[in-house]
Amino acid sequence: MRTVQMTLEDDLVEEVDQAASSLGTSRSAFTRTALRAALDQLRERILELQQVEGYRRHPVQPGEFDEWEGEQVWGG
Repeated sequence: MRTVQMTLEDDLVEEVDQAASSLGTSRSAFTRTALRAALDQLRERILELQQVEGYRRHPVQPGEFDEWEGEQVWGG
């Protein structure tokens, strides 16, 4: 693990400290969790954009997935 120095607005540090305290964790642990969540969200967004681009380049053709219709399960 490395120690890094960051510059943050005072109000943001106060909010982080309050959130960390309410969760019973440290500022560093809270920040690590938040950064991991932000990176996960970014990766998911990138994958979504790649999927959209793929469908833009190769749109689904009418009837292309009709053979799979019987495999669908609706309701419960």
